[in-house]
Amino acid sequence: MIYLEPDSPLFFPDPRFAVDPGIVAVGGDLSRKRLLLAYRIGVFPWYSENELPLWWCPDPRAVLPRESLHVSRSLRRRISRGGFELSWNRAFRRVVEECRLEREDGRWIHDEVLEAYCELHEAGHGHSLEVWEDGELSAGIYGVQVGGLFAAESKFHRRRDASKIALVACVHTVFAAGIMLFDVQMQTEHLARLGVEEWPRQRYLDQLEDATQREVSLADPELRLDLNG
Repeated sequence: MIYLEPDSPLFFPDPRFAVDPGIVAVGGDLSRKRLLLAYRIGVFPWYSENELPLWWCPDPRAVLPRESLHVSRSLRRRISRGGFELSWNRAFRRVVEECRLEREDGRWIHDEVLEAYCELHEAGHGHSLEVWEDGELSAGIYGVQVGGLFAAESKFHRRRDASKIALVACVHTVFAAGIMLFDVQMQTEHLARLGVEEWPRQRYLDQLEDATQREVSLADPELRLDLNG
């Protein structure tokens, strides 16, 4: 396993040769340039507070193709009833903070991670979709965009089905804006029910190479939000 010094030159070993269960390297830092390089080659950080950064590229990789998104009849009815508002990038920091509070493994969204992703947001690469009900934030999802890649990092909810609405809206919105690859990193039973697939790492990396060459911007505050595809 490769060790990266905190201020070492920007570099990652080839993720195809990650050590099981998918660790590419340890160390380094969460600078904006290092994070963008990582996502561009299929690597992401995931580690607990007070640990050295761990850089991952798991095999298989969890991906949500637009055509595979499954919206149940009950969720369609919930969407049709309305009573909520969607926004884009209105409350990025708050969404990340809420994800940290909700998740059992939220310890990985510690202060260093929070500030690093907020810096990505300020640079136009970190994005969030929010769901509001009765004037309050009821759900949100955030992720990182590099070219035609959108890597969803985490989501949260305060009301039933609200995070599913956030995910559906995020998927349709970013694909409509030109995104080619929607990465969710690791599979769960919940995500599988929504249509997330597991791809062999090499297939993911091949698709990623094409996706990151596309010029896409999700930073427009007037980005059209889409719930229906």
